[in-house]
Amino acid sequence: MVFINDTRQSLVAAVHLVNTLPGFDGEDTMTTPADLEAYLVVNPYTGTMRRDDAEVAAVRGIRSQLRELWDVDREGAVPLVNKMLSDGHALPQLSKHDHYDWHIHATSDDAPLATRILVEAAMAFVDVIRADEYDRVRVCSADDCESVYIDYSKNGSKRYCDTGNCGNRMNVNAYRRRQARETV
Repeated sequence: MVFINDTRQSLVAAVHLVNTLPGFDGEDTMTTPADLEAYLVVNPYTGTMRRDDAEVAAVRGIRSQLRELWDVDREGAVPLVNKMLSDGHALPQLSKHDHYDWHIHATSDDAPLATRILVEAAMAFVDVIRADEYDRVRVCSADDCESVYIDYSKNGSKRYCDTGNCGNRMNVNAYRRRQARETV
């Protein structure tokens, strides 16, 4: 599955943000301006950023909206994406700056960071929906994990997230179960 660079960056950023929600381990990893700063280092955005408690609260507030995209199918995603675009007053325009080639900005640079994150994620999901690749929007198959991911593998066979070493852990568990059956 090949998506253009800005689509993939927005999908990666959405996955990263959703996975800051409290999960199976109960930890919320987006609670302070330092957490937001760490997120922005990995997922850079342009435009106005305050990096204060109010902005952290606003970014935290969009996580559950984004998470909903992993709970629906392609058809169910359409109204969610359209609402995100409408609420963000999206007006897509081509932009070229810094070391980025032509890409789409759908909000103004002075829109709140949470709005820009939400609209960019929605724009990326537009591409996923239009490419009919929504079956690659997944929740980890590990028994004890709720992390989300996008399956970028060539054959679409990825089952586990990269967040908690889930694939390796589940393979070890399966091996141990097989070994236990063989010794009985």
